[in-house]
Amino acid sequence: QVQLVESGGGLVEPGGSLRLSCAASGMFFSIHRMYWYRQAPGLGRELVAHISSLGTTSYADSVKGRFTSSRDNAKSTVYLQMNNLTPEDTAVYYCKNSGEIWGQGTQVTVSS
Repeated sequence: QVQLVESGGGLVEPGGSLRLSCAASGMFFSIHRMYWYRQAPGLGRELVAHISSLGTTSYADSVKGRFTSSRDNAKSTVYLQMNNLTPEDTAVYYCKNSGEIWGQGTQVTVSS
């Protein structure tokens, strides 16, 4: 059974940092492009970043220069390093593989 499990969310003050992790199981992780999405209250799901099987990354304009995605194929894990967080980054963050498998999400709240 393919499974994605996010972790690392929490409450952080504006300007702070968090690192999200997404651990995959039941799939051949290294061949998948992996995606990070987020969904803020009352809004649709937004693509934040994606990373190819070889580590090439792409980011939404809203996070470019602040967020960095990376992956460790040996650990079947993808990461999202988030720096200089703002209240507008508050959302549930999800990872997704290149199929249709989503994680359960992890809440990120940026507030003073």
